[in-house]
Amino acid sequence: MSGTLLHVGFDVLAWAAAALSFIWLTRCASVRFPPSRSHDLHYLAALMFGAGVGAVLFGTANLWLSQQPGLARSIEGAVVGGILAVEFYKRSAGITERTGARFALPFAVGVAVGRIGCFLAGLDDFTHGTPTALPWGTDFGDGVLRHPVQLYESAAMAAFAVVYTLFALRGHAFVIENGFYLAVGCYGAQRFAWEFIKPYGPLVGPFTLFHLLSAAILAYATLMIVTAPRPRIADDTAVA
Repeated sequence: MSGTLLHVGFDVLAWAAAALSFIWLTRCASVRFPPSRSHDLHYLAALMFGAGVGAVLFGTANLWLSQQPGLARSIEGAVVGGILAVEFYKRSAGITERTGARFALPFAVGVAVGRIGCFLAGLDDFTHGTPTALPWGTDFGDGVLRHPVQLYESAAMAAFAVVYTLFALRGHAFVIENGFYLAVGCYGAQRFAWEFIKPYGPLVGPFTLFHLLSAAILAYATLMIVTAPRPRIADDTAVA
């Protein structure tokens, strides 16, 4: 199977794993989330539109900054685009409640699974790391050992998923209600670190476009966590 087909297959698997993780958490583990309008069609349409535009826009921009031709998609671009679109929709619709809690585990699981597809796609995916002499350096087909940063990212988000799940199953209200911000904050922090060992072209000084997006995501998550209201779910009733 070609790298492209493997990537597509893991993209589908990532969506399926994300959906299953949500179903398991809410129906099997019976974790309760605060009521929100995140299931409304207009909300979901804004989320999907923003994520799609952001994925292509920022992915392609990074490709061009790295002197590479063509179009590209980016997970981080999708995160930024989705957040911007949802926040704009909420403001225009007069929605003041926080709506992302139920997306925390699906997001982490989706990234963890999807990045394995990026790893298997090889050089063509342009998500590999820079050359390294470390024993786990990976040859993607051209005889050069490189950092398997896709697996670093997958492991980081899988670790977050495990820790988040343990807290959620214990009914930790703050973690449940702020899970999405914790998830994207973790994503932004670890992604910022991995960008230093990626072959992307710089945008400002030594920092790439994705450095800046990672910093913006981390700042957004930190602001939302710091300004979080008192949990609406009592710790002893968060799990049925």
